[in-house]
Amino acid sequence: MHWIDYSIFGVYLTAMLGIGFYFMRKNKSADDYFVGGRKMSAFHIGLSVVATDVGGGFSIGLGGLGFVMGLSGSWLLFTGLIGAWLSAVLLIPKVSKLATKHNFLSFPQFLENLFNGRVALIAGLISAIGYLGFTSSQILAGAKLASATFPNISLQTALILMGIIAVVYTSIGGIKAVIYTDTFQWLLLLSGLVFVALPVAYFGIGGYETLQNTLPDNFFSLTAVSWQQIVNWFITIVPIWFIGMTLYQRIYAAGNKKTAQRAWFVAGLFEYPVMAFTGVFLGMFAKAAFEDGIIGAGIEGAMDPEMGLPILLRTILPVGLTGLILSAYFSAIMSTADSCLMASSGNLITDIFKKHKSGKIMLLSQATTLVLGAIALVVAWKVPNVLDLMLHSYSFMVSGLFIPVLAGIFMKKKSANGAFWSMIIGGSVTLSLILSGLELPLGLDANFYGIILAALTYALFHFIEKPGDSPVVSSSKV
Repeated sequence: MHWIDYSIFGVYLTAMLGIGFYFMRKNKSADDYFVGGRKMSAFHIGLSVVATDVGGGFSIGLGGLGFVMGLSGSWLLFTGLIGAWLSAVLLIPKVSKLATKHNFLSFPQFLENLFNGRVALIAGLISAIGYLGFTSSQILAGAKLASATFPNISLQTALILMGIIAVVYTSIGGIKAVIYTDTFQWLLLLSGLVFVALPVAYFGIGGYETLQNTLPDNFFSLTAVSWQQIVNWFITIVPIWFIGMTLYQRIYAAGNKKTAQRAWFVAGLFEYPVMAFTGVFLGMFAKAAFEDGIIGAGIEGAMDPEMGLPILLRTILPVGLTGLILSAYFSAIMSTADSCLMASSGNLITDIFKKHKSGKIMLLSQATTLVLGAIALVVAWKVPNVLDLMLHSYSFMVSGLFIPVLAGIFMKKKSANGAFWSMIIGGSVTLSLILSGLELPLGLDANFYGIILAALTYALFHFIEKPGDSPVVSSSKV
């Protein structure tokens, strides 16, 4: 890359760290650090939600899907639209009302209000572990982007650099730094991809005629995807909108129901169709460029689909624009990494160690975030595929937490024992199946079976318990 591109990228990274230091001086309490003082606007929250959910992992992952399967890969984020709008209608009214009354800081505190402290503790563990894995996927996405853009930097070196940058500014700034940088980063990503990357890549590969002559017909179809794949995406992504700690933090940060709902409706539209088709189109351009020899010279065998798009952009973008688009992609990656790291840290401080009322909450929160970030970096070092790591993390959280949330929202009689054991069984079954590597019946993902067993477990306790067998904690204890 040219020195101008390096300069643009350097200015971006410096600005992100500067925002973190600015808010470090503004944060005075756990409310400030974890939920932004509960006064954030719908505009900032909405862009932060979509930046967190789509982020760099899905941006890089969607490019990989476009590289492998074409337009049908866009269905991945259609499930994000469904999840956002369903949760806006069904979840936010319930959560916002309770959060206003009890000043929640975390998702498990919501479950503690519905069930009891034991349920909240297990929820905190599942959420902390899941978001730690998701943070790792974002660090890996950034490292792949950096190593593809800077050929002299190895993937391992890029992992270390990405990890340090993401962890430092997240740990010092808290949720305000995360939400405000998310707004800037999402606008940068969207503008960079739609107004620069798409047109430049389109004409750089030779336009539609080249695409049509190079790619198979199924790449241009929205139906070239199996029903199992659609179901797997649906059961993995839609439920995350009901159990995601990052999303609950933003509901609390909104301060009221209408602000949160407006943010969720906006976020859903940005996910699909905007980012869904932008991502897969760019992946298709990369595939055509690889097949025509525009990129990939010197690569032996098949190219990693998730590396195709970064290499294409590095190859065809002119001086200045390369630095801008690189910054845009790093923006997306950072916007998800910081939110997920904040979520994992919040679970640990608030729900597991119960230190959110400590006199040294700021120092403790920052130290915890740093330690968790280091662990996330180690995980990223060990797992090679961004999308797999993201979806496995989602699956683990969904199978453990989705059923108790649904029961808490829709069922008048609540079983704390059922919630506890459904989380244990659902999460452990899914994790065991993922680690086993077994080919599962019907081609469905592990979390499908985890959710089914979690539901059966909850139903068993619901029907066999007598009144008083599974007491619900009083709201005054939350």
